[in-house]
Amino acid sequence: MEDKIVKTVYLDTEGGSKYLKNFRNIEESIQEDVTLKVSKILEDIKKNGDEALLKYTNLFDSKEVTKSNIKVTQEEIKKAYEFVEDEFIDALKTAAENIKFFHEKQKKTSWIITKEEGVVLGQQIRALENVGIYVPGGTAAYPSSVLMNAIPAKVAGVKNLQMVTPPSEDGGVNPNILVAADIAGVDEIYKAGGAQAVGALAFGTESISKVDKIVGPGNIFVAMAKKSVYGQVDIDMIAGPSEILIIADERAKAKYVAADLMSQAEHDVLASAVLVTTSKELAGEVKLELERQVQSLERKDIILKSLKDRGAIIIVDSIEEGIDVANEIAPEHLELCVEDPFSILGDIKNAGSIFMGDFAPEPLGDYMAGPNHILPTSGTARFFSPLSVDDFIKKSSFTRYSREALSKIGDKIIKLAETEGLTAHANSIKVRTK
Repeated sequence: MEDKIVKTVYLDTEGGSKYLKNFRNIEESIQEDVTLKVSKILEDIKKNGDEALLKYTNLFDSKEVTKSNIKVTQEEIKKAYEFVEDEFIDALKTAAENIKFFHEKQKKTSWIITKEEGVVLGQQIRALENVGIYVPGGTAAYPSSVLMNAIPAKVAGVKNLQMVTPPSEDGGVNPNILVAADIAGVDEIYKAGGAQAVGALAFGTESISKVDKIVGPGNIFVAMAKKSVYGQVDIDMIAGPSEILIIADERAKAKYVAADLMSQAEHDVLASAVLVTTSKELAGEVKLELERQVQSLERKDIILKSLKDRGAIIIVDSIEEGIDVANEIAPEHLELCVEDPFSILGDIKNAGSIFMGDFAPEPLGDYMAGPNHILPTSGTARFFSPLSVDDFIKKSSFTRYSREALSKIGDKIIKLAETEGLTAHANSIKVRTK
């Protein structure tokens, strides 16, 4: 019974320390043939443009896509609204408003300052000109991710926002995705998916313009393609399996905690769902709730495998110990199901997104609250941040010195340059000051 659905470990035992040490050891292996296939596809796209793009689109997704219909028309977008429920459209619009409100607060402005007489310094902020969004199709189509990728880009001021998404067999595009893209302000939509779509965005084809950055999730072929074109263009991140860690005290509600653990476990058998608690009683109650609630869920088999292979309940002696565990794991999602979450918020060093209290469950953030749900995974929250407006801007510094101001520090610049052996650098100053 103990490990029937999810393992329990005690932090102060050998098993507890071993669990933390090995937490990230179970990783999805990237087979060499995937890398090889992606490389060949990208090279073909780079060399042959639309011809190669259509070849792979017809091979993998739909034979109905041609050069004349690869771009989604306004008529197709308008038609998509007829296949989407009004309640869903209303929900998307509310989510979009909340996401825009949150990301508007992230905007930065250019600045200029006179440091001293004759010295002017500043920083100019500009939005990226062209951005591409990758959106999965089929059963992995998530309209909410369209909003999360597109709205921060538009808030930042991106002028040309292109979206690629795999077509269905009949050559159409998921209507939920089209409606979400329209609400979010996507400028152009193309019927293309996989590594070939990433290549089209990175290199440009006759139909699809080259972009400056590619964002959005995808399968292993998409992830490897994004990794391969990084440097040619910027990318957001290489996302790993979804994660949730919940810190709970003895007063937490077992039914809430269990429901939230499963909300991430249903994503993928490689997803991880971890409860860290000071209460053995809560741990036992959560296990019972997991067994009870999972019976009515459609993705039951995925949830059970995820919980058994990657899930855990960690018993700690104090909330402070629980915080240490969270900071070590650096989870994508962190829930603080404690009496006063704000009292420990300052102690959280590593987490993608933090959910405070019993009534801010992780799905609230996935869909509606406003903060971005595209988050660092696999421990990268130690040094990486959620997708934001900052991902769609670039900064240029500028400097102006008068003759007098340059003369004051000219000797110091010359000394530094000559010490580094860069006499032409020194000469550039000498011709102005000597």
